[in-house]
Amino acid sequence: MRKMFRMMFNRGWLGGLLVAVLISAGVGRVLAADTDAEKTALAVEALGRLQGVDINANPKLKDAVMRVLEKTRGTANFVKLVQQFKLKGQSAGLLEVAAAQPAGESGVEAMRLVLAGGNAKVIEAALTGTNVVRAAKIAEALGNTAEKQAVKFLAPVIADSQRDVTLQKQAVRSLARTTDGANEVLKLAREEKLAEALKFTASTELNAVRWPEIKAEAAKVLPPLQGQNAAPLPPIGELVKKKGDVANGEKIYFRANPGCANCHVVNGRGIELGPNLSEIGTKLGKDALYEAILEPSSGVSFGFEAWSFTLKNGDEAYGLLASETADEVAVKAVGGIVTRLKKSEIESRQPSKLSIMPAGLQAAMTTQEMVDLVEYLSTLRKN
Repeated sequence: MRKMFRMMFNRGWLGGLLVAVLISAGVGRVLAADTDAEKTALAVEALGRLQGVDINANPKLKDAVMRVLEKTRGTANFVKLVQQFKLKGQSAGLLEVAAAQPAGESGVEAMRLVLAGGNAKVIEAALTGTNVVRAAKIAEALGNTAEKQAVKFLAPVIADSQRDVTLQKQAVRSLARTTDGANEVLKLAREEKLAEALKFTASTELNAVRWPEIKAEAAKVLPPLQGQNAAPLPPIGELVKKKGDVANGEKIYFRANPGCANCHVVNGRGIELGPNLSEIGTKLGKDALYEAILEPSSGVSFGFEAWSFTLKNGDEAYGLLASETADEVAVKAVGGIVTRLKKSEIESRQPSKLSIMPAGLQAAMTTQEMVDLVEYLSTLRKN
């Protein structure tokens, strides 16, 4: 046994840690560790037993810890090691975990450690970087910490009109996780400084918070959307929990009102104007489907932007740009009707900020019918 221990020590930094595991967990587990991943896992376990140890007083141990830390980068073990040994200067690695798991325990804890470290610049850089998807994940993790200091990073995001709307919406959701954040959103809304594209998200989030005074104020400043017969709609968070009838949802989809099939094709049925929805359930979750129905202008797909044309004779045309040549523009309107305009007859053309898909479709359905429709759409998946 002593000979084997000596051999393990001779393997260097990892060997020393493995001996600790040998002592506490038995020889068999260590001998079975053939891969680097297995050895690293055992090293992490050994380090986990060193509670309350100041590694700064032991250079060799600190070196071993830093080596294991590098091997665990991007994982939950990375966060545990940073937390256990109070390691400084690890904000970049922690943000990797936060961006990868913004709603997971490790990702949220990683973000808490970054906030505790006081490195504001690294968070601001992550939120202002060109990678919008990553920035939105960082914003989500900030919100999930439910810490007040997250507000100072998120509030500027929704106040800046130059920021990506997807990121701004996530910032609104994250701000709604704390009283300070929710009040910040309400303040912008009261002062009419909240962008139009964010009002639906803000209304949905703030009308569902747990604080009565904020909820009451939100109902005045950002009233929830109304469904059929002017009945207030439940928040999206509640709608996604409801179970729908797929068969009835299909009937509603092809019904004259709300008229989904007038603009979208599903498995060969319908009119091709907006995006084909035959595989929409693969692309969007139920929350995104509800948002697309309730606020169609919030996320217009590339290539499906609407245009408004004014002709020299005073007539107007509105629709999607179906095709364009040197002399002519073809505009496709709701129902699939194509109008061809001579460029010589066009006075002006402007892209529309609104989706060609009409708002207010929820008024044509009961809440349960909308739930059924979304249930049906969520089943449309790639085979």
